[in-house]
Amino acid sequence: MSALALAAGLLGACASRPPAKPAAAATGHDATALTVIAEADLKRGDCRGASENYAKAAVAGDAQLARRATQVAMACEHLPAAWQAATRWRTLAPTDREANALYAAVALKLYRTADARAAINDFWRAEEQLDAASPAVAPGAPQTAPPPGVPTVPPPLPGRTRAQQRAAKSMGELTALLLEESDAPAVLTAMSGALEPTANSPETFILLGELALAAYDGQRAQGYAQRALQLDPKDLAALRVLARGYVMRGDAPQAVATARRAQASDATRGGFELAEILASLDRNEEAHQQLEHLRAGGAPQAEVDRRLALLAFNSGDMKEARQRFSELLSSGEGNEAAQLYLADIAARDGDPEGAIAAYRRLYDSSVALSARSRAAALLLDRNARTEALALLDDYAAEHPEDELDLTLAKARLLADHGEADAGLALLSSALERHPQHPSIEYDRAVILEQSGRVHESVETLEHMLHERPDDPTLQNALGYTLADHTLELAHAETLIRRALTVMPDNPAALDSLGWVQFRQGDAKGATATLAHAYSLGHDPEIAAHWGEALWMSGQQAEARRVWAAALAREPDSKPLKATIKRLIPDAH
Repeated sequence: MSALALAAGLLGACASRPPAKPAAAATGHDATALTVIAEADLKRGDCRGASENYAKAAVAGDAQLARRATQVAMACEHLPAAWQAATRWRTLAPTDREANALYAAVALKLYRTADARAAINDFWRAEEQLDAASPAVAPGAPQTAPPPGVPTVPPPLPGRTRAQQRAAKSMGELTALLLEESDAPAVLTAMSGALEPTANSPETFILLGELALAAYDGQRAQGYAQRALQLDPKDLAALRVLARGYVMRGDAPQAVATARRAQASDATRGGFELAEILASLDRNEEAHQQLEHLRAGGAPQAEVDRRLALLAFNSGDMKEARQRFSELLSSGEGNEAAQLYLADIAARDGDPEGAIAAYRRLYDSSVALSARSRAAALLLDRNARTEALALLDDYAAEHPEDELDLTLAKARLLADHGEADAGLALLSSALERHPQHPSIEYDRAVILEQSGRVHESVETLEHMLHERPDDPTLQNALGYTLADHTLELAHAETLIRRALTVMPDNPAALDSLGWVQFRQGDAKGATATLAHAYSLGHDPEIAAHWGEALWMSGQQAEARRVWAAALAREPDSKPLKATIKRLIPDAH
Protein backbone atom coordinates (compact mmCIF):
# COMPACT_ATOMS: atom_id res chain seq x y z
CA MET A 1 0.00 0.00 0.00
CA SER A 2 3.07 2.27 0.12
CA ALA A 3 2.62 5.38 -2.01
CA LEU A 4 6.36 5.36 -2.74
CA ALA A 5 6.23 1.79 -4.02
CA LEU A 6 3.12 2.67 -5.99
CA ALA A 7 4.88 5.58 -7.67
CA ALA A 8 7.95 3.53 -8.48
CA GLY A 9 5.86 0.81 -10.06
CA LEU A 10 3.75 3.11 -12.20
CA LEU A 11 6.40 5.60 -13.26
CA GLY A 12 9.64 3.68 -13.13
CA ALA A 13 8.37 0.93 -15.41
CA CYS A 14 5.77 2.76 -17.46
CA ALA A 15 7.86 2.61 -20.62
CA SER A 16 7.89 -1.18 -20.53
CA ARG A 17 4.39 -1.74 -19.15
CA PRO A 18 1.88 -3.06 -21.70
CA PRO A 19 -1.31 -1.04 -22.03
CA ALA A 20 -4.21 -1.99 -19.78
CA LYS A 21 -7.09 -3.90 -21.31
CA PRO A 22 -9.58 -1.07 -21.60
CA ALA A 23 -12.51 -3.11 -22.84
CA ALA A 24 -12.63 -5.04 -19.57
CA ALA A 25 -12.10 -1.95 -17.47
CA ALA A 26 -14.72 0.41 -18.83
CA THR A 27 -18.38 0.37 -19.62
CA GLY A 28 -18.45 2.69 -22.58
CA HIS A 29 -16.59 3.53 -25.77
CA ASP A 30 -15.36 6.90 -24.46
CA ALA A 31 -13.87 5.32 -21.34
CA THR A 32 -12.14 2.71 -23.48
CA ALA A 33 -10.64 5.30 -25.78
CA LEU A 34 -9.53 7.49 -22.90
CA THR A 35 -7.88 4.53 -21.18
CA VAL A 36 -5.85 3.77 -24.31
CA ILE A 37 -4.82 7.43 -24.55
CA ALA A 38 -3.90 7.53 -20.85
CA GLU A 39 -1.65 4.48 -21.16
CA ALA A 40 0.00 6.05 -24.21
CA ASP A 41 0.56 9.20 -22.14
CA LEU A 42 2.26 7.12 -19.46
CA LYS A 43 4.53 5.44 -21.98
CA ARG A 44 5.84 8.73 -23.27
CA GLY A 45 6.21 10.19 -19.77
CA ASP A 46 3.26 12.61 -19.84
CA CYS A 47 2.10 12.14 -16.28
CA ARG A 48 -0.35 15.03 -16.30
CA GLY A 49 -2.04 13.82 -19.48
CA ALA A 50 -2.23 10.27 -18.15
CA SER A 51 -3.75 11.43 -14.86
CA GLU A 52 -6.36 13.63 -16.47
CA ASN A 53 -7.35 11.14 -19.16
CA TYR A 54 -7.63 8.32 -16.64
CA ALA A 55 -9.75 10.49 -14.34
CA LYS A 56 -12.08 11.29 -17.25
CA ALA A 57 -12.26 7.60 -18.18
CA ALA A 58 -13.12 6.67 -14.61
CA VAL A 59 -16.29 8.78 -14.73
CA ALA A 60 -17.86 6.20 -17.07
CA GLY A 61 -15.84 3.17 -15.95
CA ASP A 62 -16.10 0.53 -13.26
CA ALA A 63 -14.31 0.23 -9.93
CA GLN A 64 -11.18 -1.37 -11.43
CA LEU A 65 -10.75 1.50 -13.85
CA ALA A 66 -11.30 4.04 -11.04
CA ARG A 67 -8.68 2.18 -9.00
CA ARG A 68 -6.13 2.41 -11.81
CA ALA A 69 -6.98 6.09 -12.35
CA THR A 70 -6.44 6.82 -8.64
CA GLN A 71 -3.11 5.01 -8.58
CA VAL A 72 -1.80 6.82 -11.65
CA ALA A 73 -2.87 10.26 -10.43
CA MET A 74 -1.37 9.67 -6.98
CA ALA A 75 1.89 8.43 -8.43
CA CYS A 76 1.98 11.46 -10.72
CA GLU A 77 1.14 13.82 -7.80
CA HIS A 78 -1.83 15.24 -9.75
CA LEU A 79 -4.17 16.02 -6.87
CA PRO A 80 -7.30 17.22 -8.72
CA ALA A 81 -7.29 14.09 -10.88
CA ALA A 82 -6.51 11.89 -7.87
CA TRP A 83 -9.43 13.36 -5.94
CA GLN A 84 -11.82 12.89 -8.85
CA ALA A 85 -10.73 9.30 -9.41
CA ALA A 86 -10.61 8.33 -5.73
CA THR A 87 -14.07 9.78 -5.16
CA ARG A 88 -15.42 7.75 -8.08
CA TRP A 89 -13.70 4.58 -6.84
CA ARG A 90 -15.06 4.91 -3.31
CA THR A 91 -18.55 5.61 -4.68
CA LEU A 92 -18.42 2.39 -6.71
CA ALA A 93 -16.77 0.31 -3.95
CA PRO A 94 -17.71 1.91 -0.61
CA THR A 95 -16.51 -1.04 1.49
CA ASP A 96 -13.23 -1.61 -0.37
CA ARG A 97 -10.37 -1.14 2.12
CA GLU A 98 -7.88 0.05 -0.51
CA ALA A 99 -10.39 2.50 -1.97
CA ASN A 100 -11.00 3.99 1.47
CA ALA A 101 -7.28 4.11 2.26
CA LEU A 102 -6.28 5.96 -0.91
CA TYR A 103 -9.34 8.23 -0.75
CA ALA A 104 -8.27 9.20 2.79
CA ALA A 105 -4.70 9.81 1.62
CA VAL A 106 -5.79 12.17 -1.14
CA ALA A 107 -8.31 13.90 1.13
CA LEU A 108 -5.63 14.61 3.72
CA LYS A 109 -3.23 15.96 1.10
CA LEU A 110 -6.00 18.41 0.18
CA TYR A 111 -6.64 18.99 3.92
CA ARG A 112 -10.17 17.64 3.68
CA THR A 113 -9.95 16.10 7.13
CA ALA A 114 -13.67 15.39 7.53
CA ASP A 115 -13.71 13.43 4.27
CA ALA A 116 -10.57 11.56 5.32
CA ARG A 117 -12.10 10.74 8.70
CA ALA A 118 -15.18 9.24 7.06
CA ALA A 119 -13.05 6.98 4.84
CA ILE A 120 -10.83 5.93 7.76
CA ASN A 121 -13.96 5.17 9.75
CA ASP A 122 -15.19 2.87 6.96
CA PHE A 123 -11.76 1.23 6.80
CA TRP A 124 -11.81 0.71 10.57
CA ARG A 125 -15.39 -0.56 10.57
CA ALA A 126 -14.44 -3.24 8.05
CA GLU A 127 -11.62 -4.34 10.36
CA GLU A 128 -13.97 -4.48 13.34
CA GLN A 129 -16.46 -6.59 11.40
CA LEU A 130 -13.72 -9.04 10.55
CA ASP A 131 -12.65 -8.95 14.20
CA ALA A 132 -16.10 -10.10 15.34
CA ALA A 133 -15.91 -13.15 13.07
CA SER A 134 -12.38 -14.30 13.99
CA PRO A 135 -11.15 -16.72 16.68
CA ALA A 136 -8.75 -15.79 19.42
CA VAL A 137 -4.99 -16.23 19.08
CA ALA A 138 -3.72 -19.02 21.29
CA PRO A 139 -1.07 -18.10 23.84
CA GLY A 140 2.37 -18.51 22.32
CA ALA A 141 1.08 -18.32 18.73
CA PRO A 142 3.41 -16.63 16.24
CA GLN A 143 2.66 -12.95 15.63
CA THR A 144 3.33 -10.81 12.60
CA ALA A 145 5.78 -7.93 13.09
CA PRO A 146 4.69 -4.46 11.96
CA PRO A 147 6.29 -3.20 8.73
CA PRO A 148 9.33 -0.87 8.85
CA GLY A 149 8.61 2.84 9.04
CA VAL A 150 5.27 2.47 10.80
CA PRO A 151 4.72 4.21 14.16
CA THR A 152 5.52 1.82 16.99
CA VAL A 153 2.71 -0.67 17.50
CA PRO A 154 3.57 -3.68 19.68
CA PRO A 155 2.53 -7.22 18.78
CA PRO A 156 -0.95 -8.01 20.11
CA LEU A 157 -1.08 -9.80 23.43
CA PRO A 158 -1.99 -13.48 23.71
CA GLY A 159 -5.74 -13.84 23.85
CA ARG A 160 -6.31 -11.16 21.22
CA THR A 161 -8.26 -12.36 18.19
CA ARG A 162 -6.59 -12.96 14.87
CA ALA A 163 -8.56 -10.10 13.37
CA GLN A 164 -7.41 -7.78 16.16
CA GLN A 165 -3.85 -8.79 15.37
CA ARG A 166 -4.44 -8.13 11.70
CA ALA A 167 -6.29 -4.88 12.46
CA ALA A 168 -3.33 -3.50 14.42
CA LYS A 169 -1.06 -4.26 11.47
CA SER A 170 -3.53 -2.83 8.94
CA MET A 171 -4.02 0.39 10.88
CA GLY A 172 -0.27 0.78 11.20
CA GLU A 173 0.11 0.40 7.44
CA LEU A 174 -2.70 2.88 6.84
CA THR A 175 -1.06 5.37 9.18
CA ALA A 176 2.26 5.02 7.37
CA LEU A 177 0.54 5.68 4.04
CA LEU A 178 -1.26 8.76 5.37
CA LEU A 179 1.94 10.17 6.86
CA GLU A 180 3.61 9.83 3.46
CA GLU A 181 0.89 12.01 1.96
CA SER A 182 0.19 14.57 4.69
CA ASP A 183 1.47 16.05 7.91
CA ALA A 184 0.99 14.51 11.33
CA PRO A 185 -1.55 17.01 12.78
CA ALA A 186 -3.95 16.33 9.90
CA VAL A 187 -3.45 12.58 10.15
CA LEU A 188 -4.04 12.68 13.91
CA THR A 189 -7.23 14.72 13.50
CA ALA A 190 -8.62 12.24 10.99
CA MET A 191 -7.40 9.04 12.66
CA SER A 192 -8.46 9.96 16.18
CA GLY A 193 -11.93 10.92 15.05
CA ALA A 194 -12.36 7.52 13.43
CA LEU A 195 -10.58 5.26 15.94
CA GLU A 196 -10.99 6.81 19.37
CA PRO A 197 -14.75 6.34 19.89
CA THR A 198 -14.49 2.53 19.77
CA ALA A 199 -10.83 2.00 20.70
CA ASN A 200 -10.36 -0.75 23.28
CA SER A 201 -6.85 -2.11 22.81
CA PRO A 202 -3.38 -0.93 23.87
CA GLU A 203 -2.26 -1.15 20.24
CA THR A 204 -4.79 1.44 19.09
CA PHE A 205 -4.05 3.87 21.91
CA ILE A 206 -0.29 3.52 21.33
CA LEU A 207 -0.76 4.18 17.61
CA LEU A 208 -2.71 7.34 18.44
CA GLY A 209 -0.10 8.29 21.02
CA GLU A 210 2.71 7.98 18.47
CA LEU A 211 0.69 10.13 16.09
CA ALA A 212 0.15 12.73 18.82
CA LEU A 213 3.91 12.87 19.40
CA ALA A 214 4.51 13.32 15.67
CA ALA A 215 1.89 16.08 15.72
CA TYR A 216 3.64 17.82 18.64
CA ASP A 217 0.80 17.38 21.11
CA GLY A 218 2.48 16.04 24.23
CA GLN A 219 -0.54 16.25 26.50
CA ARG A 220 -2.65 14.26 24.10
CA ALA A 221 0.11 11.68 23.71
CA GLN A 222 0.22 11.31 27.49
CA GLY A 223 -3.53 10.71 27.58
CA TYR A 224 -3.39 7.96 24.97
CA ALA A 225 -0.40 6.32 26.67
CA GLN A 226 -2.13 6.33 30.05
CA ARG A 227 -5.22 4.69 28.53
CA ALA A 228 -2.98 1.99 27.03
CA LEU A 229 -1.27 1.50 30.39
CA GLN A 230 -4.65 1.04 32.10
CA LEU A 231 -5.04 -2.03 29.89
CA ASP A 232 -1.42 -3.20 30.29
CA PRO A 233 0.57 -1.39 33.00
CA LYS A 234 3.94 -2.73 31.79
CA ASP A 235 3.56 -2.08 28.07
CA LEU A 236 6.97 -0.74 26.97
CA ALA A 237 5.64 1.04 23.89
CA ALA A 238 3.07 2.89 26.01
CA LEU A 239 5.74 3.84 28.55
CA ARG A 240 7.88 5.12 25.68
CA VAL A 241 5.05 7.36 24.43
CA LEU A 242 4.33 8.59 27.95
CA ALA A 243 7.99 9.46 28.63
CA ARG A 244 8.25 11.39 25.38
CA GLY A 245 5.02 13.19 26.12
CA TYR A 246 6.50 14.40 29.40
CA VAL A 247 9.64 15.59 27.58
CA MET A 248 7.48 17.51 25.12
CA ARG A 249 5.58 19.14 27.95
CA GLY A 250 8.80 20.11 29.74
CA ASP A 251 8.35 17.76 32.71
CA ALA A 252 11.85 16.27 32.97
CA PRO A 253 11.41 14.50 36.35
CA GLN A 254 8.32 12.60 35.17
CA ALA A 255 9.97 11.79 31.84
CA VAL A 256 12.96 10.21 33.58
CA ALA A 257 10.77 8.43 36.14
CA THR A 258 8.66 6.92 33.36
CA ALA A 259 11.74 5.78 31.47
CA ARG A 260 13.01 4.12 34.66
CA ARG A 261 9.69 2.26 34.88
CA ALA A 262 10.39 0.95 31.38
CA GLN A 263 13.89 -0.05 32.45
CA ALA A 264 12.48 -1.93 35.43
CA SER A 265 10.26 -3.95 33.07
CA ASP A 266 12.98 -4.65 30.50
CA ALA A 267 16.57 -3.87 31.47
CA THR A 268 17.86 -3.64 27.90
CA ARG A 269 15.05 -2.08 25.87
CA GLY A 270 13.95 0.07 28.78
CA GLY A 271 17.57 1.00 29.43
CA PHE A 272 17.96 2.26 25.87
CA GLU A 273 14.75 4.22 26.32
CA LEU A 274 16.19 5.88 29.44
CA ALA A 275 19.31 6.87 27.49
CA GLU A 276 17.16 8.43 24.76
CA ILE A 277 15.10 10.39 27.26
CA LEU A 278 18.24 11.72 28.96
CA ALA A 279 19.66 12.77 25.60
CA SER A 280 16.42 14.50 24.61
CA LEU A 281 16.67 16.48 27.85
CA ASP A 282 20.23 17.58 26.95
CA ARG A 283 21.62 15.49 29.81
CA ASN A 284 24.22 14.08 27.46
CA GLU A 285 26.78 12.95 30.00
CA GLU A 286 24.13 10.96 31.88
CA ALA A 287 22.95 9.47 28.59
CA HIS A 288 26.55 8.49 27.79
CA GLN A 289 26.95 6.84 31.19
CA GLN A 290 23.66 4.98 30.76
CA LEU A 291 24.78 3.57 27.41
CA GLU A 292 28.09 2.42 28.87
CA HIS A 293 26.19 0.84 31.74
CA LEU A 294 24.12 -1.07 29.18
CA ARG A 295 27.28 -2.23 27.46
CA ALA A 296 28.65 -3.52 30.75
CA GLY A 297 25.35 -5.34 31.34
CA GLY A 298 25.59 -7.26 28.08
CA ALA A 299 23.46 -5.11 25.77
CA PRO A 300 24.30 -5.49 22.04
CA GLN A 301 27.60 -3.68 21.58
CA ALA A 302 26.85 -2.48 18.04
CA GLU A 303 23.63 -0.84 19.21
CA VAL A 304 25.41 0.86 22.10
CA ASP A 305 28.14 2.14 19.75
CA ARG A 306 25.59 3.39 17.23
CA ARG A 307 23.72 5.34 19.88
CA LEU A 308 26.94 6.77 21.31
CA ALA A 309 27.91 7.96 17.83
CA LEU A 310 24.53 9.66 17.37
CA LEU A 311 24.74 11.19 20.83
CA ALA A 312 28.12 12.71 20.02
CA PHE A 313 26.94 14.01 16.65
CA ASN A 314 23.74 15.56 18.01
CA SER A 315 25.60 17.26 20.85
CA GLY A 316 28.14 18.80 18.46
CA ASP A 317 31.16 16.66 19.39
CA MET A 318 32.27 15.95 15.82
CA LYS A 319 35.63 14.46 16.84
CA GLU A 320 34.05 11.72 18.92
CA ALA A 321 31.24 11.22 16.38
CA ARG A 322 33.76 10.72 13.56
CA GLN A 323 35.71 8.20 15.61
CA ARG A 324 32.64 6.21 16.59
CA PHE A 325 31.06 6.13 13.13
CA SER A 326 34.41 5.11 11.65
CA GLU A 327 34.76 2.31 14.17
CA LEU A 328 31.26 1.07 13.33
CA LEU A 329 32.19 0.86 9.66
CA SER A 330 35.53 -0.80 10.38
CA SER A 331 33.84 -3.45 12.51
CA GLY A 332 31.29 -4.20 9.81
CA GLU A 333 28.42 -2.93 11.96
CA GLY A 334 28.04 0.39 10.14
CA ASN A 335 25.65 1.08 7.28
CA GLU A 336 24.99 3.71 4.64
CA ALA A 337 23.54 6.05 7.27
CA ALA A 338 26.86 5.94 9.13
CA GLN A 339 28.68 6.81 5.90
CA LEU A 340 26.31 9.75 5.40
CA TYR A 341 27.07 11.02 8.91
CA LEU A 342 30.80 10.85 8.19
CA ALA A 343 30.29 12.86 4.99
CA ASP A 344 28.27 15.44 6.95
CA ILE A 345 31.04 15.66 9.53
CA ALA A 346 33.61 16.33 6.81
CA ALA A 347 31.40 19.13 5.46
CA ARG A 348 31.01 20.66 8.92
CA ASP A 349 34.75 20.49 9.50
CA GLY A 350 35.43 22.60 6.42
CA ASP A 351 36.58 19.78 4.14
CA PRO A 352 34.29 20.10 1.10
CA GLU A 353 36.51 17.92 -1.09
CA GLY A 354 36.44 15.10 1.45
CA ALA A 355 32.70 15.53 1.99
CA ILE A 356 31.91 15.43 -1.75
CA ALA A 357 34.06 12.32 -2.15
CA ALA A 358 32.19 10.67 0.72
CA TYR A 359 28.80 11.70 -0.65
CA ARG A 360 29.81 10.37 -4.09
CA ARG A 361 30.13 6.88 -2.67
CA LEU A 362 26.45 7.10 -1.71
CA TYR A 363 25.03 8.39 -5.00
CA ASP A 364 23.30 5.07 -5.72
CA SER A 365 22.53 4.02 -2.16
CA SER A 366 19.43 4.02 0.03
CA VAL A 367 20.36 7.60 1.07
CA ALA A 368 21.11 8.74 -2.48
CA LEU A 369 18.74 11.70 -2.50
CA SER A 370 20.22 13.16 0.70
CA ALA A 371 23.79 12.51 -0.45
CA ARG A 372 23.26 14.05 -3.88
CA SER A 373 21.40 17.10 -2.48
CA ARG A 374 24.14 17.83 0.06
CA ALA A 375 26.90 17.33 -2.49
CA ALA A 376 25.06 19.65 -4.86
CA ALA A 377 24.92 22.34 -2.17
CA LEU A 378 28.70 22.11 -1.70
CA LEU A 379 29.27 22.27 -5.45
CA LEU A 380 27.05 25.35 -5.71
CA ASP A 381 29.13 26.92 -2.93
CA ARG A 382 32.08 26.52 -5.32
CA ASN A 383 30.09 27.88 -8.31
CA ALA A 384 30.07 24.43 -9.98
CA ARG A 385 26.45 24.94 -11.01
CA THR A 386 26.29 22.57 -13.96
CA GLU A 387 27.81 19.68 -12.03
CA ALA A 388 25.60 20.36 -9.01
CA LEU A 389 22.33 20.32 -10.94
CA ALA A 390 23.40 17.31 -12.99
CA LEU A 391 23.62 15.31 -9.76
CA LEU A 392 19.90 15.78 -9.23
CA ASP A 393 18.86 15.62 -12.88
CA ASP A 394 20.67 12.32 -13.43
CA TYR A 395 18.96 10.81 -10.42
CA ALA A 396 15.56 12.07 -11.56
CA ALA A 397 16.04 10.39 -14.93
CA GLU A 398 16.62 7.05 -13.19
CA HIS A 399 14.00 7.57 -10.47
CA PRO A 400 10.98 9.34 -11.97
CA GLU A 401 8.96 8.56 -8.85
CA ASP A 402 11.15 11.13 -7.02
CA GLU A 403 10.78 13.83 -9.68
CA LEU A 404 8.73 16.20 -7.52
CA ASP A 405 10.99 15.88 -4.47
CA LEU A 406 14.04 16.50 -6.66
CA THR A 407 12.44 19.55 -8.26
CA LEU A 408 11.68 21.00 -4.83
CA ALA A 409 15.24 20.27 -3.70
CA LYS A 410 16.68 22.00 -6.79
CA ALA A 411 14.49 25.05 -6.29
CA ARG A 412 15.55 25.40 -2.65
CA LEU A 413 19.22 24.93 -3.49
CA LEU A 414 19.10 27.58 -6.20
CA ALA A 415 17.29 30.03 -3.92
CA ASP A 416 19.77 29.39 -1.11
CA HIS A 417 22.60 30.27 -3.50
CA GLY A 418 21.21 33.55 -4.77
CA GLU A 419 19.18 32.25 -7.72
CA ALA A 420 15.67 32.78 -6.43
CA ASP A 421 14.27 33.56 -9.88
CA ALA A 422 15.60 30.27 -11.25
CA GLY A 423 14.10 28.42 -8.30
CA LEU A 424 10.73 30.12 -8.80
CA ALA A 425 10.80 29.24 -12.48
CA LEU A 426 11.32 25.59 -11.59
CA LEU A 427 8.36 25.71 -9.25
CA SER A 428 6.13 27.37 -11.85
CA SER A 429 6.99 24.60 -14.28
CA ALA A 430 6.31 21.99 -11.58
CA LEU A 431 2.84 23.48 -10.99
CA GLU A 432 2.07 22.87 -14.65
CA ARG A 433 2.80 19.18 -14.15
CA HIS A 434 1.31 18.96 -10.64
CA PRO A 435 -1.54 21.51 -10.49
CA GLN A 436 -2.64 22.87 -7.10
CA HIS A 437 0.07 20.90 -5.29
CA PRO A 438 0.41 22.33 -1.76
CA SER A 439 4.12 21.50 -1.38
CA ILE A 440 5.00 23.43 -4.54
CA GLU A 441 2.82 26.39 -3.59
CA TYR A 442 4.28 26.45 -0.08
CA ASP A 443 7.88 26.38 -1.30
CA ARG A 444 7.04 29.15 -3.74
CA ALA A 445 5.87 31.33 -0.84
CA VAL A 446 9.07 30.57 1.09
CA ILE A 447 11.34 31.49 -1.83
CA LEU A 448 9.36 34.66 -2.56
CA GLU A 449 9.95 35.80 1.02
CA GLN A 450 13.59 34.74 0.86
CA SER A 451 14.11 36.87 -2.25
CA GLY A 452 12.58 39.97 -0.67
CA ARG A 453 9.18 39.72 -2.36
CA VAL A 454 7.44 39.71 1.00
CA HIS A 455 4.02 40.96 -0.06
CA GLU A 456 3.82 38.33 -2.82
CA SER A 457 4.77 35.68 -0.29
CA VAL A 458 2.07 36.86 2.11
CA GLU A 459 -0.50 36.88 -0.70
CA THR A 460 0.44 33.33 -1.67
CA LEU A 461 0.13 32.09 1.91
CA GLU A 462 -3.17 33.91 2.37
CA HIS A 463 -4.52 32.27 -0.80
CA MET A 464 -3.42 28.84 0.42
CA LEU A 465 -4.94 29.48 3.84
CA HIS A 466 -8.22 30.48 2.19
CA GLU A 467 -8.26 27.04 0.56
CA ARG A 468 -7.09 25.25 3.73
CA PRO A 469 -8.33 27.47 6.60
CA ASP A 470 -7.58 24.96 9.37
CA ASP A 471 -4.05 24.02 8.29
CA PRO A 472 -1.80 24.84 11.27
CA THR A 473 1.37 24.76 9.16
CA LEU A 474 0.01 27.52 6.93
CA GLN A 475 -1.29 29.49 9.91
CA ASN A 476 2.15 29.38 11.48
CA ALA A 477 3.97 30.19 8.23
CA LEU A 478 1.83 33.26 7.55
CA GLY A 479 1.99 34.39 11.17
CA TYR A 480 5.78 34.07 11.28
CA THR A 481 6.24 35.85 7.94
CA LEU A 482 4.15 38.77 9.15
CA ALA A 483 5.98 38.90 12.49
CA ASP A 484 9.44 38.66 10.94
CA HIS A 485 8.69 41.73 8.82
CA THR A 486 6.81 43.58 11.61
CA LEU A 487 3.53 43.45 9.71
CA GLU A 488 0.09 43.15 11.33
CA LEU A 489 1.57 41.82 14.58
CA ALA A 490 -1.79 41.30 16.31
CA HIS A 491 -3.06 39.27 13.35
CA ALA A 492 0.23 37.37 13.24
CA GLU A 493 -0.12 36.40 16.90
CA THR A 494 -3.71 35.26 16.36
CA LEU A 495 -2.66 33.01 13.50
CA ILE A 496 0.23 31.50 15.46
CA ARG A 497 -1.91 30.85 18.53
CA ARG A 498 -4.49 29.13 16.32
CA ALA A 499 -1.74 26.87 15.00
CA LEU A 500 -0.64 26.10 18.56
CA THR A 501 -4.10 24.89 19.51
CA VAL A 502 -3.55 22.02 17.07
CA MET A 503 0.18 21.43 17.62
CA PRO A 504 0.84 23.00 21.03
CA ASP A 505 4.41 21.71 21.40
CA ASN A 506 5.63 22.36 17.87
CA PRO A 507 9.03 24.08 18.20
CA ALA A 508 8.60 26.04 14.96
CA ALA A 509 5.24 27.43 16.07
CA LEU A 510 6.59 28.20 19.56
CA ASP A 511 9.50 29.99 17.90
CA SER A 512 6.99 32.03 15.89
CA LEU A 513 5.12 32.94 19.07
CA GLY A 514 8.32 33.96 20.81
CA TRP A 515 9.35 36.02 17.81
CA VAL A 516 6.05 37.90 17.59
CA GLN A 517 6.29 38.55 21.35
CA PHE A 518 9.76 39.97 20.78
CA ARG A 519 8.55 42.13 17.89
CA GLN A 520 5.78 43.46 20.13
CA GLY A 521 8.37 44.55 22.70
CA ASP A 522 7.96 41.71 25.20
CA ALA A 523 11.56 40.48 25.31
CA LYS A 524 11.09 38.79 28.70
CA GLY A 525 8.07 36.79 27.60
CA ALA A 526 9.79 35.98 24.33
CA THR A 527 12.83 34.61 26.15
CA ALA A 528 10.80 32.01 28.05
CA THR A 529 8.88 30.93 24.96
CA LEU A 530 12.00 30.67 22.81
CA ALA A 531 13.89 28.74 25.48
CA HIS A 532 11.15 26.11 25.49
CA ALA A 533 11.05 26.04 21.69
CA TYR A 534 14.80 25.42 21.51
CA SER A 535 14.64 22.67 24.10
CA LEU A 536 12.22 20.81 21.82
CA GLY A 537 13.85 21.42 18.47
CA HIS A 538 17.49 22.56 18.78
CA ASP A 539 17.05 24.49 15.56
CA PRO A 540 19.81 27.09 15.07
CA GLU A 541 17.36 29.75 13.89
CA ILE A 542 15.43 29.34 17.15
CA ALA A 543 18.75 29.76 18.99
CA ALA A 544 19.35 32.95 17.01
CA HIS A 545 15.97 34.34 18.09
CA TRP A 546 16.40 33.20 21.70
CA GLY A 547 19.84 34.75 21.92
CA GLU A 548 18.62 38.03 20.44
CA ALA A 549 15.77 38.22 22.95
CA LEU A 550 18.27 37.59 25.75
CA TRP A 551 20.68 40.15 24.33
CA MET A 552 18.05 42.88 24.04
CA SER A 553 16.80 42.18 27.57
CA GLY A 554 20.29 42.80 28.96
CA GLN A 555 21.41 39.18 29.36
CA GLN A 556 24.37 39.35 26.98
CA ALA A 557 26.43 36.66 28.70
CA GLU A 558 23.56 34.17 28.53
CA ALA A 559 22.97 35.08 24.88
CA ARG A 560 26.61 34.32 24.09
CA ARG A 561 26.29 30.96 25.84
CA VAL A 562 23.17 30.06 23.85
CA TRP A 563 24.80 31.02 20.56
CA ALA A 564 28.02 29.17 21.33
CA ALA A 565 26.14 25.96 22.16
CA ALA A 566 24.04 26.26 19.01
CA LEU A 567 27.10 26.91 16.84
CA ALA A 568 28.69 23.74 18.22
CA ARG A 569 25.71 21.82 16.86
CA GLU A 570 25.25 23.76 13.61
CA PRO A 571 28.43 25.72 12.78
CA ASP A 572 27.28 26.62 9.25
CA SER A 573 23.86 28.05 10.13
CA LYS A 574 23.44 31.23 8.10
CA PRO A 575 20.60 32.73 10.22
CA LEU A 576 22.54 32.10 13.43
CA LYS A 577 25.79 33.57 12.13
CA ALA A 578 23.97 36.57 10.64
CA THR A 579 22.31 37.36 13.98
CA ILE A 580 25.60 37.14 15.86
CA LYS A 581 27.37 39.34 13.33
CA ARG A 582 24.60 41.95 13.47
CA LEU A 583 24.67 42.18 17.26
CA ILE A 584 28.40 41.56 17.77
CA PRO A 585 30.10 42.98 14.65
CA ASP A 586 33.59 42.07 15.83
CA ALA A 587 32.68 38.43 16.63
CA HIS A 588 34.70 35.74 14.84
